Amino acid sequence: MSGGALRSHPGSRCIALAGPYLSGKTTLLESILHVCGATTRKGSVADGSTLGDSSPEARSHHMSVEANIASCEYLGDRLHFIDCPGSIEFIQESLNAVQGCDAAVIVCEPDAGKLLALQPFLHYLQTHRIPHFLFVNKIDQAKGQIRDLLAALQPASAAPLVLRQVPIWNEGIAKGFIDLALERAYVYREHAPSEIIESPAEMQERAKAARYEMLERLADYDDALMEELLSDIAPERDEVFVNLSRDFAAAQIVPVLLGSALNDNGVRRLLKALRHETPPVTALAARRQAETAKGALCHILKTTHTAHAGKLSIGRVLCGKLRDGDTVYSAGGESSRIAGVFHMMGSQANKCADAEAGDLVALGKLDPVRTGDIIATQRQEAPQDWSRPEPLAPVYSVAVSVADHKDEVKLTSAIARISEDDPSIQLIHSAETHELLLNGQGEMHLRIALERLRNRYGLSVETSIPTVPYREAIRKPAVQRGRHKRQSGGHGQFGDVVLDIRPLPRGEGFVFEDKITGGVVPRNYIPGVEAGVRDYLQRGPLGFPVVDVAVALIDGSYHTVDSSEQAFRTAGRLAMQEAMPNCAPVLLEPILHVEIVVPNEATAKVNGIVSSRRGQILGYDARAGWPGWDQISAHMPQAELRDLITELRSVSQGVGAYNWRFDHLQELTGRLAEEIVASRKAA
Repeated sequence: MSGGALRSHPGSRCIALAGPYLSGKTTLLESILHVCGATTRKGSVADGSTLGDSSPEARSHHMSVEANIASCEYLGDRLHFIDCPGSIEFIQESLNAVQGCDAAVIVCEPDAGKLLALQPFLHYLQTHRIPHFLFVNKIDQAKGQIRDLLAALQPASAAPLVLRQVPIWNEGIAKGFIDLALERAYVYREHAPSEIIESPAEMQERAKAARYEMLERLADYDDALMEELLSDIAPERDEVFVNLSRDFAAAQIVPVLLGSALNDNGVRRLLKALRHETPPVTALAARRQAETAKGALCHILKTTHTAHAGKLSIGRVLCGKLRDGDTVYSAGGESSRIAGVFHMMGSQANKCADAEAGDLVALGKLDPVRTGDIIATQRQEAPQDWSRPEPLAPVYSVAVSVADHKDEVKLTSAIARISEDDPSIQLIHSAETHELLLNGQGEMHLRIALERLRNRYGLSVETSIPTVPYREAIRKPAVQRGRHKRQSGGHGQFGDVVLDIRPLPRGEGFVFEDKITGGVVPRNYIPGVEAGVRDYLQRGPLGFPVVDVAVALIDGSYHTVDSSEQAFRTAGRLAMQEAMPNCAPVLLEPILHVEIVVPNEATAKVNGIVSSRRGQILGYDARAGWPGWDQISAHMPQAELRDLITELRSVSQGVGAYNWRFDHLQELTGRLAEEIVASRKAA
């Protein structure tokens, strides 16, 4: 078992490709692999021939639904790529993956109208100080000036966007670029390296100004460079690249590169930037352990269950070397043995002898290991204080059931595996409604989970809208006698009670009082009376559990032979059954405190959404740490949250979000209440 700090492949890098849906990340990965010679044929998203997105779910929906892994060699360096899903509903995969990457490439389209969708990715990377490039894809389809695009995007990025290239336009189409660091002009060649050309005369002033802007940005972090600029001294090219690399590694700048992944344009320049400017085995929170570790450390970024290889834990080796058969330990001290080390190329797992620091590999059958863990070959070196990304709070739910009751165990086992792959999928049993609820990040997210249940585990489930946990209460008091008397030979049954029933203030729950005097109901029968009252309160006259009611036992009688606790339990229930319809029962619906976050240009529309869903706006505030975003507080009925996330995303380029907590129960009257009660009785 080999140890030692950071004995890695000399140029091993791990890069996340992230960005919004349809920005072209998967196409960029295909281009990179083909340019590097890792594939003999460049796959196409359109015809479903890409190396990644090979699952039946991804193929059928023509979209990435999980992170895809692939590796290649470029100029002697090893590059590992994680292609992250673009849909915000699958962002948990992205958040898990980038934690172990040296850098990220955020892919976007040259369309200012789609820039809002970038902000969740940018914010996460900046918060965790992960270096990242911005790759403006589809540059051949750009309609406006790149400087205007970046000006529109800059407020979304806490770090300055540093333009590294300016496009060369010909009849409104980007035909090439001027590299501002190299001070060279290139013309694009389709599916071939760009060709150096003389810088067009009409572009020279623009390129000079853009280069100076780039240097000014770098000078903010380098006093020597600032002195040179103030003295009109042109910095050496090597000095410029040193500044670019240092500032990028510190996540102080976001370099911006241009290209067209479909045509392989700009991809080689991106690869060179990744090779020269991305630090190997980046300074993760676990780096301090890696620098002193005697054994190997590996950060698990993703878990996947495959049909043939079983459970695979995909991880980044931080230091040392891992071999097939090594015993590894997680922070809790659990041990497991590696059953195979694999390099992943899409869905294909290629077995290898070992993995060194910097490598991204899949490790076979580590049953106790979860996504986010750091495992070690030395028990005492697994970090105890390591914080993994928290699973995202659910924003969409469906109730699930199986036709055959015997399949319930199989269902929970299968979803447990799906949740290991994607921790933002949760299956919970609702104690209030007695339903199995499948929770996730949106309608498509859960649809994919259900398709996986069918495709991988042969389970077809029925889904329904989750039941809202309505309650009911009373407005008027009542006094009611309940008598249970039965004679059927031998000992009979006799119980007689008088109950005083009254409403309580909202939120007080249930109170039972014993006010018997003179022993008219013996002490040993009184618990039976309370049990009978509670039995009835499970389903009141409107069909829902009753809350906020006080019941006092004030009188009654008994028989020395025929009375029993069970007889008094029945008498208590009968008294409630007779009295409650006369107590002015009223339906209560759960009201939630909801915090909605959206870009402020969508705030007015969100106000309309809340109002249309019977919500009450409580206030507004700027979202902390998110320039240009608002946080809206509201009270909303739980019944109105069913597809709220869908509507929020539709007015906010897919980035709106919310969280909620239960606040109070509120009376509901009128036609809507009548419909709910009628539906309950029919069911």
